[in-house]
Amino acid sequence: MSILTILEFPDPRLRTKAEPVTVFDASLKQFVDDMFETMYEANGVGLAATQVNVHQRVLVADMSEGRNEPLALINAEILEKDGSQVYQEGCLSFPGIYADVTRALKVKVRAQDVDGKTFELEVEGPLAVCIQHEMDHLAGKVFVDYLSPLKRSILLKRMEKQRKQAANG
Repeated sequence: MSILTILEFPDPRLRTKAEPVTVFDASLKQFVDDMFETMYEANGVGLAATQVNVHQRVLVADMSEGRNEPLALINAEILEKDGSQVYQEGCLSFPGIYADVTRALKVKVRAQDVDGKTFELEVEGPLAVCIQHEMDHLAGKVFVDYLSPLKRSILLKRMEKQRKQAANG
């Protein structure tokens, strides 16, 4: 397994729309394993392939305390949404930045596993938020797109300031 490089905003590759996965083979399984390792190493709860510059419809998530409930969704699509919730989201492509985003409380998703087997999943709460967030990445969308222009501008300036401070060490 290996740690992949996570793209950081404003990298234009984060705006690339992912293509469906058509080949379910050993290299896909290896890629999913690498995504999990990368997500865990970065202390994240979700990661989309777009964030590691692979433009295929693959996302991974693990909201468990023990990091022992890995979930890989390939070619995921949301079938149903219900309710709404405001949740403070962060993103591995926006280090140190958090903002309140309104999303569906519950989602029903159809996806494929690493072997290409189709399954459906109904989730709610933080995992529903995570899946919606990662699916947005696969569509070339990022969570700050949901914010007002003013709020987005403030957050992006804060991120740039943090970046400069880190660079000057």
